[in-house]
Amino acid sequence: MRALSWTFVPWVLAPIALAALLFALGGIRRPDSPGLRRRALLFALGLATLFGALVSPLHDAGERFFAPHMIQHELLMLVVPPLLVAAEPLAVMLRALPAGMRAAIGGIFAAPPIATAWRWLTACIPATLLQIAALWLWHAPPLFDLALASPGWHAVQHLCFLGSALLFWTAILRWRKGEASPFQRCALAVLCLFVTSIASGALGALLALSDTVWYAPYAGFGPDPFGLSPTQDQQLAGLIMWIPGGLVHTVAALMIVHTLLTGRRLADAR
Repeated sequence: MRALSWTFVPWVLAPIALAALLFALGGIRRPDSPGLRRRALLFALGLATLFGALVSPLHDAGERFFAPHMIQHELLMLVVPPLLVAAEPLAVMLRALPAGMRAAIGGIFAAPPIATAWRWLTACIPATLLQIAALWLWHAPPLFDLALASPGWHAVQHLCFLGSALLFWTAILRWRKGEASPFQRCALAVLCLFVTSIASGALGALLALSDTVWYAPYAGFGPDPFGLSPTQDQQLAGLIMWIPGGLVHTVAALMIVHTLLTGRRLADAR
């Protein structure tokens, strides 16, 4: 078996480098911004994880074996998005641009059609359904085989995973904003996390318990470097989706409930 290699693709490296540059320049221009260090740390961790998922030998390994491919997908949907969303980088990045460009971009996103679409896409229920749809559709054998066979479709698959997850975690992490009561907003966010956990866990369980290989390209490979057959490789990938994914959603739900209860106790103490 050939050695695993790094995947230095310009269309992957350029957006990561541009995002890092804009955030750095924006931070330099306003070094006194509230929480800048925390946001910079979260943003750096998010970009570093994205780099590791798409550029490191993990990507090359995922082309031949399912378990590392699943790790890559979990990073793109469960690690990178919450880190980037929690960093709230857009305000910092916009400061790197000239004032006229900032105003033009602000005007575009403030336009009623764009603003309405963004509010809808980042509402809890639509964002949850979009992410679940992306997850299940792209793990259907015809589409997954297409992604493995075509670098272009593989890029589309990853963009769907990352994009839908960014919308989902934007909806979840801004649960405190809205017209409903704090309890209702908390309950909705926790419900969406639970539904997502069930949906991803069910798919992972199907993969883990299956005795047949779902995806033709993986069936053609021999044992992986650890001696796992293609069937065992798929079962391990299913476990990776099933268990860590469920843990991330559970921890997020508990943190939201803890935040709500802590805020109520502070309010009662006053």
